[in-house]
Amino acid sequence: VQLQASGGGLVQAGGSLRLSCAASGRTFSRYGMGWFRQAPGKEREFVAGISGSGTGTDYADSVKGRFTISRDSAKNTVYLQMNSVKPEDTAVYYCSTSDYSGLYSRPIYYRYWGQGTLVTVSS
Repeated sequence: VQLQASGGGLVQAGGSLRLSCAASGRTFSRYGMGWFRQAPGKEREFVAGISGSGTGTDYADSVKGRFTISRDSAKNTVYLQMNSVKPEDTAVYYCSTSDYSGLYSRPIYYRYWGQGTLVTVSS
């Protein structure tokens, strides 16, 4: 299983960015997917998750109302739409896939991880 994250970059506070994660090597639509992030000097934290069916989503309180996770099973891709970004959103963002079909916010439930894409929000 391989996950390829892309779409990171430099954005001004208040702006928008869309991250993509292309998956290969398994029947993508069966499994839950998640986005996590890690800022310098901090632990990796949950950002958003989506169930295998795509009908269920979950968000960290810090991004709720600003970020949206979605998936396109035909393209084996999961997205993270980031709106109204803030300097505290600056981090390396990682996509991940679980071996289960539900919603999970803890890294232990995710077996495969992408390489990460850097998002920098300037004030």
